[in-house]
Amino acid sequence: MPAFRIGPAVADAFPDTRIALVTAAGLRGRETWPGTTAAVADLERQLAEGSWHPADESDPRIEAWHTAYRSFGTNPRRIRPSVDALGRRMAKKGGLPCINPAVDSYNAVSVRHGLPAGAFDLDRVTGDVEIRYAAGSEEFTPLGEPDTVESPKPGEIIYADATGVLTRYWNHRDAHRTRVTEDSQQVVFALETLHAARDGHLLKAAADELQSLLAPHAERTAVHWLSSAEPHVGV
Repeated sequence: MPAFRIGPAVADAFPDTRIALVTAAGLRGRETWPGTTAAVADLERQLAEGSWHPADESDPRIEAWHTAYRSFGTNPRRIRPSVDALGRRMAKKGGLPCINPAVDSYNAVSVRHGLPAGAFDLDRVTGDVEIRYAAGSEEFTPLGEPDTVESPKPGEIIYADATGVLTRYWNHRDAHRTRVTEDSQQVVFALETLHAARDGHLLKAAADELQSLLAPHAERTAVHWLSSAEPHVGV
């Protein structure tokens, strides 16, 4: 299994970053996941009733990511952090996209808690994964576009393994190679905050909720933690 680490330059620039890595082994993605179905339905019901709405860019949790994106030269209103884009889509359409149970689970947790989330099929990851600034020579194939190759801008924050880029703009878009499907069996889910001192309790609640949705459909699950103080962990 790979190790995950936060590169020193990213840790220095964002010292209050904390990331929960929720792992699931022996995942059974072709089962019915009633817990996830209920979680999504509950969010959609609250949205329809007006008792809850997704965090938008006026929320400190989203605003922090906008500030981070601007720091590496990206306009966050054109290329939005994943949780911002997901929340806007849900507010507009009244519901979450239905992809597959594992992806639907982390989408529901992400939008409920206002924290970015993503996932990687560990059987498709090569070597260790680092969150670092791009050099500009890396290659990225966007999710759903297997014939497209992009090069992240120098200085853009990326997740990268030994083969290439797993996410662009920190958490804006995942790679096609490591996408999570119904047949993915070894998966790591990443939940992120830039302000652990303020939002660490939300991150803990989100990690616990995601693990509870995954556990009935996996042989085993676990939660690992990354931070500037603990920048390296094996999963």
